[in-house]
Amino acid sequence: MTRALLPRRAPAAVLDPIVRLLARAGVTPFALTTVGFLGNVMAAVFVAQGAFLIGGVLVLVFSALDMLDGALARSTGRASRFGALYDSTLDRVSEAVVLFGLAWWAIEGGHNTEAALAFAAVVGSLMVSYVRARAEGLGLELKDGLFTRSERVALTGVALILGFVTAALWALAVLTMITAAQRTWIASRMLIEQDAPKGGR
Repeated sequence: MTRALLPRRAPAAVLDPIVRLLARAGVTPFALTTVGFLGNVMAAVFVAQGAFLIGGVLVLVFSALDMLDGALARSTGRASRFGALYDSTLDRVSEAVVLFGLAWWAIEGGHNTEAALAFAAVVGSLMVSYVRARAEGLGLELKDGLFTRSERVALTGVALILGFVTAALWALAVLTMITAAQRTWIASRMLIEQDAPKGGR
């Protein structure tokens, strides 16, 4: 199976001191998740106006909070199923709203190719998450994938900062679709193997 290109969590040596500081300051995981989402909404507003540098910085800064809210919840004993649902939902919306900002910019500027690619990237990213959620609903553990959220966020933020928007949208559109297909294939093989009749007695 193919692992993601980037680690899902920062090294403990980096993450733990920040988490302890947030816990001492009384910051809650819910607040951290909410601030991360609102920061991405703000990034989308800048992106829609063509302010890619500011938008890219905001995407990277506020999406980084996603590496902290789960760790903070576990370290403070506040991990819950509601928190996991809230976090996952806002992660998806945060990603989509930034791409919506790019689509808005593209439509306003008459960049039809970029607008179509932004739409394809939204669909692809949602499908990557959906296949995993559906597989887990069927009792599978499916975390493998070439281009997961960490890679998508990093590519989006860096590309906005450097101004490589069109190239990044092509990469997002193509690689998210490939990853969704990859996860579908992996899950299908696992389900077929599990459902295969057991030979003999």
